Amino acid sequence: MSAEGPVRRRGRPASSEKVAGEPATRDRILSSARTEFAERGYDKASVRAIARGADVDPALVHHYFGTKEQVFTAAVMGAFAPAVGLPDLLLSQDREDWGRQLVGYFFGIWEDAVTRDPLLAIMRSAVNNESAATIFRGLIGRNMVQRVARGLEGPDAELRVELAMSQLVGMALLRYVVKVEPLASLPPEELTGRLAPVVQRHLTG
Repeated sequence: MSAEGPVRRRGRPASSEKVAGEPATRDRILSSARTEFAERGYDKASVRAIARGADVDPALVHHYFGTKEQVFTAAVMGAFAPAVGLPDLLLSQDREDWGRQLVGYFFGIWEDAVTRDPLLAIMRSAVNNESAATIFRGLIGRNMVQRVARGLEGPDAELRVELAMSQLVGMALLRYVVKVEPLASLPPEELTGRLAPVVQRHLTG
């Protein structure tokens, strides 16, 4: 033991520091990870860059989250949280209003920069990397497709939900990632009016 106190392993906080600082440190790492994945995509993002953005040692990123894939999974799950309650909300509404509810919820998430930026990280990474795409598919499948499909009547429930989701994911890609005009500039209310009947038809047949 040195005169300055006990020697700590590099990258690992002392037990008292870990209890007091872990939530804030984890949040900084996740915030940095979302920024890194959004700006550079999964392949070009690195644990070292994520650590630099969070002002921590790379060993601390590994300590809390493990590999880059595990950091991405944690960042994605946090970003996906606003959509987790959507199936319950949707199925509690009038069946004839599902299309409008789903599209309205979608734009509510994507038009808010706080929730949009992390989702951009997921979208850009999933398009370019199979590992990221696998994680994204799993979250969509477990949290959206399967849960909504259980509340639908008629055949091919999961396929119908996937077709509805394809309208929204395609819209997100063209409007927020590629920024194709006029989709990128039209008011969400106008797009909702055009998309909702299509989504409704997929969900209810």
